[in-house]
Amino acid sequence: MAIVFALQITVGAYGWGITGHRAVGYIASKHLTKKAQKQIFEILDGRSLAYVGSWMDEIKSDPKYDHTQPWHYCTIPDGMTYESAGTPAEGDVIVVIERLLKELESKNFTDGDEATTLKLLIHLIADVHQPLHVGNGKDRGGNGVQVSWFWRKTNLHKVWDVDMIDHKRWSATEMALEFDIAPPAMIEKWQHSDVRQWAIESKDLHDQIYTMPENHKLGWDYIYRNWNVVELRILQAGIRLAGVLNGIYG
Repeated sequence: MAIVFALQITVGAYGWGITGHRAVGYIASKHLTKKAQKQIFEILDGRSLAYVGSWMDEIKSDPKYDHTQPWHYCTIPDGMTYESAGTPAEGDVIVVIERLLKELESKNFTDGDEATTLKLLIHLIADVHQPLHVGNGKDRGGNGVQVSWFWRKTNLHKVWDVDMIDHKRWSATEMALEFDIAPPAMIEKWQHSDVRQWAIESKDLHDQIYTMPENHKLGWDYIYRNWNVVELRILQAGIRLAGVLNGIYG
């Protein structure tokens, strides 16, 4: 069963796109301790979290990283828990994040050096906050839902990966500036959670995300009703990424 579910999201799984991933990195960088900032700066050879945030999508063109393709998502079918659905043999975003956290703490790495492991973690924490990267086992994370986006044919997954963000024409820094307004109590609450909770949050947003006209023509109204989700999930990803990195390096 787990193997079948693993096949549900394979096309167009690019998280938040370049802009969204950079925004997550910018937000996270604003919430790092000075100690964590210094160590991460050295590990990444001076590159920022925003700069490396999309690295895991960029390496998809290199066959030696083909084994990482299933790591961008997970599947929790309706009526099932993650545990009852089972984890595919090749891994998914949940178990890989859990493994990467342990490796960064122990300094025993299986995917290259510390910089590579860190870049994987940065990207995947953003990915699990994109609601359609937690698939329902029916439509490959929305890739199988054909829609019209302002008269252009596409699919629901791509709308959430890049189309809504690109339509706003905001830069990553603008997004980070506008989104990063959570009060301290909320930041603390968000950071006291784990990846399995983050995935369930994404799944719980599906009812809103899949609500659309029967003709599947999406545009301004869909943005208006869903932009709050984009803002929330990118902000949560950035805040939680910072919390995780402060726990390791701070």
